[in-house]
Amino acid sequence: MHVEIAEERILLLPDAVGAEQARTLAWARRSEAFGAFARIGGLLSRPKDEDYEIVYRELRWQPFWRITAHTTHVYERQRQHKLKVAPEVETVSLGEQRFPATKGQTTITLMEHCRETSQRDWLFDGLTRKGDPALKAYLVNEPKPVTLDDLNDQTRAGAVVLPPLARASMLTRDVIAQSIRKIEADRVIEETMRIDAIDLIYRPVYAHRLKWQGKEAVVEVDAVLGETKATGTTFESYVGKVVDRDLLLDAGLEAANMIIPGVTLARIIVSRAAKLNGRS
Repeated sequence: MHVEIAEERILLLPDAVGAEQARTLAWARRSEAFGAFARIGGLLSRPKDEDYEIVYRELRWQPFWRITAHTTHVYERQRQHKLKVAPEVETVSLGEQRFPATKGQTTITLMEHCRETSQRDWLFDGLTRKGDPALKAYLVNEPKPVTLDDLNDQTRAGAVVLPPLARASMLTRDVIAQSIRKIEADRVIEETMRIDAIDLIYRPVYAHRLKWQGKEAVVEVDAVLGETKATGTTFESYVGKVVDRDLLLDAGLEAANMIIPGVTLARIIVSRAAKLNGRS
């Protein structure tokens, strides 16, 4: 199989909520954030707004990967096909070949010329490394390509940028391995895989840590979908930390040519694709 790999990209999804609206959405779920205890307490004496306090706010950029691959298999195989014919037929001619017919049926040998193509998107959570089809919901909005410097500008502006724990090379090898399959063919003419996109996509999330009666809870606001979650978390340890390119993009040819489990290197030739789909 010949594999062409596109250049990796970093993309940011647009913030459709904004800091102020995110604060309003988080504040609206302040009671729920503290669970059943807060709701029971509210039945006895309704908490006042001043009983709650936002002690920390965070805009973070959370990563996921999109890998898009297109495979093509072109091959030939010789197969026998049974044909029904009239009872009086004794033989059937195909070109210069003659095939005997018995009891209204004949078997002829043909060469099948086959082509199979497929297109697939893989979506992986950047922190858990797990495939997550639900991430497709974020792709309704077109993400904006950015440079590593642009991404680190977000850090310098006070945002938290999380480096992905799932590495591009690992995921690319998994995608290649999943795409390799056995073909029933007498002669393989073409067996190619084109990885059109290796995209590291960042989505904005606002996190608010609230304090009530000595307890703390975190409400998250998804700044793309507008959804809130009363059981969130924060990543304060990453505040002010710029990210290194090697932590983000490592799906180069050397990485991709590492051993793929269950596949011999002799079966795979990897090259860098030339400006696939307008990408440079």
